[in-house]
Amino acid sequence: MSLRYLTAGETHGPQLTAIIEGLPSNLELDFEALNFQLQRRQKGHGRGRRMQIEKDTAQIVGGVRHGRTTGAPVAVVVENNDWKHWTSVMNVEPIEGNDEAKRRVNRPRPGHADLNGGLKYNLKDLRNVLERSSARETAARVAVGAIARQLLEKFGIKVAGHVVSIGEVTAETPNLPLDELVRVTEQSPVRVADKAAEQRMIELIDRTKTEGDSIGGIVECIIEGVPVGLGSHVQWDRKLDGRIAQAVMSINAFKGVEIGLGFEAAHRPGSQVHDPIHYDGDRGFYRASNNAGGFEGGMTTGEPIVVRGVMKPIPTLYKPLASVDIDTKEPFTAQVERSDACAVPAASVVLEHVVAWEVAKAFLEKFGGDSIEEIEGNLENYLRQLADY
Repeated sequence: MSLRYLTAGETHGPQLTAIIEGLPSNLELDFEALNFQLQRRQKGHGRGRRMQIEKDTAQIVGGVRHGRTTGAPVAVVVENNDWKHWTSVMNVEPIEGNDEAKRRVNRPRPGHADLNGGLKYNLKDLRNVLERSSARETAARVAVGAIARQLLEKFGIKVAGHVVSIGEVTAETPNLPLDELVRVTEQSPVRVADKAAEQRMIELIDRTKTEGDSIGGIVECIIEGVPVGLGSHVQWDRKLDGRIAQAVMSINAFKGVEIGLGFEAAHRPGSQVHDPIHYDGDRGFYRASNNAGGFEGGMTTGEPIVVRGVMKPIPTLYKPLASVDIDTKEPFTAQVERSDACAVPAASVVLEHVVAWEVAKAFLEKFGGDSIEEIEGNLENYLRQLADY
């Protein structure tokens, strides 16, 4: 069975819900680690007031017994504390009253799903679009990814993420062991290991917020310990790098993705792009460099997976852009919903978890079984095959 999930819920509704299908039995879950990942998503310099209201924790309400998965679908709930202020507006029952009581939205915000969603679904209250298209949904995706992450960790696969740049400020990334990179960036309010760049980023975010504007950036995910051969070259939709790219582009406000050297490869000759292959009796086959970011032919090479995503500035601005009232068709400035000046540090956490999900999915496709014990046996046999090659 393929690993998959669905999420449901609105940004001001009672909760976000996710159902995961395809997890093996006997995976021991660390609930504290799960909630730690959710709390990481809420941090970062530039976040708005919503993160002061929400204290995200995941409740597992199905598929887990006595701390271990049973093989049944796993149901995860993340409650919205802000719901108490929206119980009338977001009630599932019919409501009487005027548009003010319903907080109807009739002025679409540029850069959001508001107008497209209203036109597509024939909705005259754009709140029905923005409530679901909100980045609040990424809390559910982080919860799902955090469980996938624990599956990967069970087999020695480590996941990390950090910020590469915010606006025009780029951080130097020291060549640190992955555990050390995690430790250092976790202490930074903008998730960088470069203290000088950290200060310039904070100043840029503060200045941008004062101006009523927003700022974007680039984030990176690194995954180490992935065995050779996840994904496949035989069909376009089985190439793991392509699946990861689609997942990254599905994150709210992400407008670009690159793997390994990425777009820089366009500016170099082939001799400076491709990774020479070597062999060592202990390591087996390995690459002398990792410009390919852990992939060749849509399959993992055994080198670290390196994925970057570009996040645009959040389109909800406190100096709103021009829009058009869908009722009168007259020009207005777009309505303002509460927002962040910069969510790039949080986006790095979301990136980690959507990439971890895709890697876990490919891992189970390769070594899948109904229990952790069966997967362990399958992986052991495959690693023996690689050693004997």
